[in-house]
Amino acid sequence: MDVPAFVETWNPITLAIPFFTISVFAEMVHARLTGKTRFETRDSASSLVMGLGNNVSSIIFGLVLGGWSVFVYEHRLMDISFAWWVWVIAIFLDDFLYYWSHRFAHTVRWFWADHVVHHSSQHYNLTTALRQPWISPFTLKFLWLGSAMVFVGFHPALVAFVGALNLIYQFWIHTEAIKKCPAWFEAVFNTPSHHRVHHATNPLYLDRNYAGIFIIWDKMFGTFQAELEDEPCRYGIVKNLGTYNPLKICLHEWLAIVKDMAGAKSAKHAVMYLVAPPGWSPDGSRETSSQILARWKARQGVGEVESGKAPTAPEAAE
Repeated sequence: MDVPAFVETWNPITLAIPFFTISVFAEMVHARLTGKTRFETRDSASSLVMGLGNNVSSIIFGLVLGGWSVFVYEHRLMDISFAWWVWVIAIFLDDFLYYWSHRFAHTVRWFWADHVVHHSSQHYNLTTALRQPWISPFTLKFLWLGSAMVFVGFHPALVAFVGALNLIYQFWIHTEAIKKCPAWFEAVFNTPSHHRVHHATNPLYLDRNYAGIFIIWDKMFGTFQAELEDEPCRYGIVKNLGTYNPLKICLHEWLAIVKDMAGAKSAKHAVMYLVAPPGWSPDGSRETSSQILARWKARQGVGEVESGKAPTAPEAAE
């Protein structure tokens, strides 16, 4: 199959780096002039170092991941062309798979150990988008979910290209400078408002809005939560790290898993520390996101919270 020249020669993320750089600088200027966006020097520096490390990691593991994609493609179910409509389908399908991959990254601790890196900043600006993990291949997610489209018959180069476009799209939604987009856009696409909710630790906002490009998946599968004017976002993770050390940011949850498994009283508990939601513990001494939300609702004296409404302001998640 003939691969379009631009797919073989263009790296969308590399081409986007000047845009990323200019945008971060512009947002910093905006923050200085208006005070509507917040930056912290050490936090931003940590995010930039994490982004650089992620690029190095991609180069190091690139041959392994590329070789696996080629192997899967050799056993594909069918041949799919590069027709324009294939690109449209690929973008939607990639985003659909991203939604589920992202959802698993919040509900299975093994995957959360990697993804927590991206959520570890207590600030929300464009440098946060660059705060990425270094050892993602160790989750082994690429063996199945990352290879699904290739196995069906989409060319690996096409899959990599649309995946890169998805990541590039998500860069601009990491900002407080843009409050709301037009209603029609908010209804279909992921936006800064939707993604602020995703990064928030407010009990009402925990584990919501997993979308990459299209917010429709969250609305279809019951994980959507609108950003509320009377419920400002608090960013970070439930128990914040209190460090700007990139190595600790990268490895802290992996080390916590090892510690928990080493102290487990049974093989079942050891496995649960890997596959249960973050915060699970056999004695209930910790809390998962769903338990935090349930406790908050109980304190507020309410039942189910509608996606567009909230009762009185909640307490901070412990």
